[in-house]
Amino acid sequence: MSAVRGAARALLGAAGAAMVAAGPVMAARGLQARGEIRDELRRQAISFPGKGLPAELAAHQGRDVLTGPQARAYAQVIGRNVLTATGGRTYAQVSAELFAAGGEDAELESRRQTAFTGQMLRASLLNAYQAWQLGNLVIGLGGLLTVTGAALLATGATLAGDE
Repeated sequence: MSAVRGAARALLGAAGAAMVAAGPVMAARGLQARGEIRDELRRQAISFPGKGLPAELAAHQGRDVLTGPQARAYAQVIGRNVLTATGGRTYAQVSAELFAAGGEDAELESRRQTAFTGQMLRASLLNAYQAWQLGNLVIGLGGLLTVTGAALLATGATLAGDE
């Protein structure tokens, strides 16, 4: 066996073994992250209304929010509710109106507070969705790493068998 072939086999074997070991750890961490998100959402006791959702969200009616995609859907509900409560205006627009009115308009102050609270809740739910998606990415990359590592190990074994 040539020195180059032996070095290649050793490198492939080491890289493959490291990847096969790291892949399941990554996948397990991704699953753990999703479990933590699910547990936190469960503690928040968020449920979709039993009726009155738009058609594209009707499948969620009456369900608890326990996953990233459900958190994103509920964030849409909050976003629509905020726009309804503020007359279609964003927090920034309501704030600008309030400041233009000298900061002394009780109705605009109430709408600004509603917009702020709604947007913060919405942002928190969208953060849960993004974290869920990152967990999915880590799970997928863990699987890919494992398969790639196994292919490297097989390639190294093939090189060893060709001697």
